[in-house]
Amino acid sequence: MGRDDGTRGMADAGRDVVGPMVLGAWDAFLEQAAAVDLDRPTRLPGWRAHEVCVHLGCWPDHAALADLVASAQAGGAGTPADVDATNARVTATHRDASREEVLAALRRNREATERYLTEEPVELDAAPAVSTVGRLPMLSVVLGQAYELAVHGLDLVPLGAPPVPARVLDAGLAALADVTGALAASSGIAGGAALVTPGGGWVFAADPPGWTVRPVGGTRPRGAVVEAAADVLLEAASGRTNPAAALVRRRLRVRDLPELMRLAPIVESAPGIPGGPILALAARTVGGAGDLLGRFRGRR
Repeated sequence: MGRDDGTRGMADAGRDVVGPMVLGAWDAFLEQAAAVDLDRPTRLPGWRAHEVCVHLGCWPDHAALADLVASAQAGGAGTPADVDATNARVTATHRDASREEVLAALRRNREATERYLTEEPVELDAAPAVSTVGRLPMLSVVLGQAYELAVHGLDLVPLGAPPVPARVLDAGLAALADVTGALAASSGIAGGAALVTPGGGWVFAADPPGWTVRPVGGTRPRGAVVEAAADVLLEAASGRTNPAAALVRRRLRVRDLPELMRLAPIVESAPGIPGGPILALAARTVGGAGDLLGRFRGRR
């Protein structure tokens, strides 16, 4: 996806829109991390709050944002990193880091994000960078932090952290819509869906080679709709909640499964994508694409 590929989702919205969403997510997560005992286990197998925070931090041996900027400056050359192997290495290396060191690493990553937004040339926002799920515009990669911070913020709530603010959940859904639209466009898939919450949500539509992302307006969107509370949508998208069980319990509703099914092949090309479990649910429910959920990698 280069700079002349037409619409580019949230990258077209620009830093004035994306910046506050991402930095607000960082501020909320920093407050959450400061409120919990980092030695307490989370619902992620083998991970304490310590590991959750360590892998989100910026360390001398792990500066993910700097690597992404370098990738964008080089025109998006290279291949996606193995995110599971990277997480395992970083968390093992810093397993014994002190609480102060872990919180400082989180602040460094927030500061690195703010420096990107204020100091790097705006032209870099549309440049492709090699993310863990493929080539995305650099500003979309930056926004992707909001998804990760929202989901991991939900991981910390059972440990006594403050609730994830509604604006952060909404930013996480915007990032989810953006990356799904981008991957659909890059895969040559025309289609889209709405992620609808009681407070609004986001609609994405891929029209290769571009895609659009917009907030849900006052009228109910047409086509494929995945509807739930914002936290339920994020937990289903990240695999924290089984989307099939949420569907049975009516905590999650899906409209026009065949339309959603058009997006399911994305899971084959990027098994660890955010939203993979929901797309896999569509494939299993409609049939004809096999059990894609079994292919979904155990992303954190």
